[in-house]
Amino acid sequence: MIEITEAMLDELRTLVAETMSPKRFRHTVAVEAMVERLCALFCPEKTMLMRAAALLHDCTKELKLEGQEALCRELGLTVTDGDRLAPKTLHARTAAACIPSRYPAFDDPELISAVRWHTTGHAGMTLTEKLLYLADYIDDSRSFENCVILRRYFWGAKPETMGTEEREALLRDTLILSFDMTVRDLLAEGTPIAVETAEARNELLLERASV
Repeated sequence: MIEITEAMLDELRTLVAETMSPKRFRHTVAVEAMVERLCALFCPEKTMLMRAAALLHDCTKELKLEGQEALCRELGLTVTDGDRLAPKTLHARTAAACIPSRYPAFDDPELISAVRWHTTGHAGMTLTEKLLYLADYIDDSRSFENCVILRRYFWGAKPETMGTEEREALLRDTLILSFDMTVRDLLAEGTPIAVETAEARNELLLERASV
């Protein structure tokens, strides 16, 4: 794991602020704050790494579809018809892929993987992937109904008072609920559901059933 200092995070925060709208930047720093809170519960030793991942997770989000496709070509990423029907998923791929060249000081496999999967999730998610995914969903800048419900569900359970197993179960159940919400929204919109999202949900359901 790379060593990240507060000075590095301050510099990164300044860099990403220059590339984002004020609204996107407010969300980004809110995700940084939320992932810091989550890391304090689950993996304090990963806090600095995950704060950096949060600052980078939406670094390409504001590109339109044409810009995403151009960046994919530049990075050697394939764009499918399914991607074009669900363009919001592309930014996770392009953001992760551009980190080594654009932000080389943060070229860390665990950081990059968290950025890569923060939108769809996937089967076999690591703890840090789960935490960035959740932080992006429930950060305090989010006022969408599902985000508010999920934020209350997780923090209302008072995870800071729980033991390790109970807290991990809460994280699992919160992720399942988030995937349920996402799938319902995508069905209502007539938007394709990422295979990775379905696989992540199914895996967590099976995990819960086996307990």
